[in-house]
Amino acid sequence: MKLVFVTFLLVSLILSSSLFEVSMAGFCNSKCKVRCSKAGIRARCLKYCGICCAKCKCVPSGTYGNKHECPCYRDLKNSKGKPKCP
Repeated sequence: MKLVFVTFLLVSLILSSSLFEVSMAGFCNSKCKVRCSKAGIRARCLKYCGICCAKCKCVPSGTYGNKHECPCYRDLKNSKGKPKCP
């Protein structure tokens, strides 16, 4: 009986974590579409916004600025020390 309960908990945990990832991807896609709506090079903006959102779990509001709303997003840097996130 104990083994069945432990197995059930393990399966539940695995399923809930995969559902969270799917919902987070939808969150990031919708937020990044807004963030990159006025970008000159939209594909690149969406790519880096998606990377930053997945890592930080947030995207600043608006199409520019407001990075104080998400310090992790603001503080990510590329290899040259410049801001990574659009």
